[in-house]
Amino acid sequence: MWVSILERMLKRLIVEGRLKITAPDGALHEFGPGGGPEAEVTITDTSIIKDLCQHPVMALGEGYMDGRIDCPPHKLYDFLALLIRNQQSGQMPSWFVAMDRMRVGLRGLEQRNNPLRSQSNVQHHYDISDDLYRLFLDEDMQYSCAYFRDPDMSLEDAQRAKKDHIAHKLLLKPGMKVLDIGCGWGGMALTLARDYGVHVTGVTLSENQLATAKQRAEAAGLADKTEFRLLDYRKIEDKFDRVVSVGMLEHVGFPHLQDYFAKVQDVLKPDGVALIHTIGHTAPPVPTSPWIDKYIFPGGYVPSLSEVSASVEKSGLWTADVEVLRGHYGPTLNHWRRRFEAALPKVRELGYDERFIRMWRFYLAVCEAAFEETRQGVFHLQIAHKQYAVPTTRDYLYGHDAQELLHAAQ
Repeated sequence: MWVSILERMLKRLIVEGRLKITAPDGALHEFGPGGGPEAEVTITDTSIIKDLCQHPVMALGEGYMDGRIDCPPHKLYDFLALLIRNQQSGQMPSWFVAMDRMRVGLRGLEQRNNPLRSQSNVQHHYDISDDLYRLFLDEDMQYSCAYFRDPDMSLEDAQRAKKDHIAHKLLLKPGMKVLDIGCGWGGMALTLARDYGVHVTGVTLSENQLATAKQRAEAAGLADKTEFRLLDYRKIEDKFDRVVSVGMLEHVGFPHLQDYFAKVQDVLKPDGVALIHTIGHTAPPVPTSPWIDKYIFPGGYVPSLSEVSASVEKSGLWTADVEVLRGHYGPTLNHWRRRFEAALPKVRELGYDERFIRMWRFYLAVCEAAFEETRQGVFHLQIAHKQYAVPTTRDYLYGHDAQELLHAAQ
């Protein structure tokens, strides 16, 4: 019965390209009209079929993790991209669509991230091992979307370009006090302190990140220009000339978007400028993947632009500029995924087993596919108390004279 149900689901879902599935008995089943992307996968255990019918998203991830669904590592991306592309145009079961709509409606209840839960969620992902992240991130340990001014840029150059792009939007002056909400391993804070002469206070809920950020500041001779705290953003009480937050809003949760921007409004000085860098949807709200929520980012939520804009409006802040970075996070994740695969011997030396490796591979591949196949990108929200806190054009950011215009504006 479950085999028949799965076949009917796939016939309705795969309307572009072709999906080839080898069953446990060796039989080959094909779905889709062909003439487009193709992918192959093997089901090694019949027990996964019922799960795929009842909980397709969770079962897909867990089935790959435990080997009941198998696909060569170099073909996993093609398989996931084909499924995600067809999910946008094919037909998912009506109960699945209804469940997604219900989860969107209940997102205010699912993601109540109080300070204690927020810290637990962050530590679940970031406190596993700094050594693991060093294996696939750039040398500065930037764990967010890079900025590929040129598609052939190295990951290191693209991450430096990201930091510079953000710094220019902050309109920094030497001696300013800057708050970095969700400072990670300190890379952004150290760059701003070293290259722009500002003092940066970084807050994080990850003990590993806090320790590493402090160590890096000492090693770089920037301990006097930086301060790192293990602190929930809601407990910040100081005032700052500038606020920057990169890849942290996704951890806030839908019910707390307004709280987040209210806090930015509260800590930002009257002439201040904030730059918020976050993953977002240029489409109506969608629920968080249950697999991502369970295994990767518990409590996380990728907001739609409409949700973010509504929260900024309620804060009373000016939306000075909004930039949507498209086509940057897919390549970033591709770099991470290839580096992770190349580093597998070292990953195993760190003590990670094959189930973890398959989980991490699935995570990187499915996220890359989501950025390439859905209306998901990165938002740069430049916000301020006053209309003229930033230049009225983007000339200070682009062109050969950008730096001269930036200094003139300051």
